[in-house]
Amino acid sequence: MGIYAMTGGATGIGAAIKEQVRARGDQMIVVDIRDADVVADLSTPEGRAAAIAGILERTPEGLDGFVACAGLGPNNSPALVARVNYFGAVELLEGLRDALARRRGAAVIISSNSAPMSTDADYVATLLAGDEQGAVSHLEGKDGQTAYSGSKLAVARWVRRNAAAWAAQGVRMNAVAPGYITTPLSQAAAADPRYADAMKAFVGSIPVGRAGEPEDIANVVSFLLTPAASFICGSVLFVDGGHDAMFRPDQF
Repeated sequence: MGIYAMTGGATGIGAAIKEQVRARGDQMIVVDIRDADVVADLSTPEGRAAAIAGILERTPEGLDGFVACAGLGPNNSPALVARVNYFGAVELLEGLRDALARRRGAAVIISSNSAPMSTDADYVATLLAGDEQGAVSHLEGKDGQTAYSGSKLAVARWVRRNAAAWAAQGVRMNAVAPGYITTPLSQAAAADPRYADAMKAFVGSIPVGRAGEPEDIANVVSFLLTPAASFICGSVLFVDGGHDAMFRPDQF
């Protein structure tokens, strides 16, 4: 039986990943703000430390895999988006690195196909520098989409920058970049008058002709956690119905 942990397993993509991993007979420890194996608030340093401690207490033999899935959409406070989407992912991965190395595990971060749409280079650089307060201060007066797309670009770059060093310890690390997926998070954004028209147009332009479902992302994440994906390392895999190819045909 494999031993896995994840953040954000209560609903949407996270719930689908949790269900798939458990259905194949593996253990999946879930961190979330409520109704989870480890209850912790990833928007605070104390909450992240508690999440790491809670996972390590339950996995003294190490981890076969970890999925950083917890995230907030652009309809939330920009400061909370930065704290949860970037620091809530990166700090947990760093805290679990040795546990993953012990079992030559795999790590997956959920990014987004909104990442290449980020236009605030200074914000992304501040995140990657690990300056949480600086990132939050930088977002004052900015909108949620700036915070969201920048946070997702930053986690993808963090994966790319660290993948080789982690692989040397035996840990494969990749990012998955979903497009529009029908989840409570996306539905909340679609219901927000600030984003409703843009979201509707976005869904209508998906090349394969439909919105994604949580299982579409879970299928890919579950695969990346297995030995069948043992030569995939440092990738940012777009699972978005063809949107990224349509938007950026000459960039890959």
